Amino acid sequence: MLTAERERVVAVVVTPSMTGATPPGVDATEFLTAMAEDTYELVAGLDFVSPVVVTSVPGMEEIVWPGTPVVEIADLSGEALVRAAFAALPYGEQAVLLSGDAPDLPPLLIGKLFRALGRARMAVCPAADGGAVAMAAHLPYPGWAGAGFDDHDPLKALRASAPGPRTVATGPSWHRLRTPGDLARLDPGLEGWDNTRALLSA
Repeated sequence: MLTAERERVVAVVVTPSMTGATPPGVDATEFLTAMAEDTYELVAGLDFVSPVVVTSVPGMEEIVWPGTPVVEIADLSGEALVRAAFAALPYGEQAVLLSGDAPDLPPLLIGKLFRALGRARMAVCPAADGGAVAMAAHLPYPGWAGAGFDDHDPLKALRASAPGPRTVATGPSWHRLRTPGDLARLDPGLEGWDNTRALLSA
């Protein structure tokens, strides 16, 4: 029988493409690792969820706490990445996939996605400039769902393919770090994102 924590899973998804915001003079691999570790740390600090890392980047075992599953998948994109990531989760009844380039995401937004699953089959945290920061779903992942993190409007795509008008809910939006210009969105006053902060300060 699953524990209360394992019924709800939050998976941080890390792919090589998540280096687009690397500023000049900073190593892209170090930047990706810092973002991924910060995103993982915010998930690992949540109550009543189990953290997982789903990745096509080697070495992610180094950023997680002991006992956290690190699941390797192929380097995919779009709908294929989302579907493969949900399918790779080792357990869970409800899951949130969180893009690894959102190191300063307020943890409360993840809670809002799980709350939305109380009335919907899926929920999306939209990204400020299109795409999604996170997607939540009851497992197994529904066969009708077809959207990726970087689709221009994944919420619209999911609602178009959903079997009913209230099947897909939306949560508050946030931002991802996809270009160097996005670094200006990081708020020094927010707690967290310590590794990314230290790397940029150096």
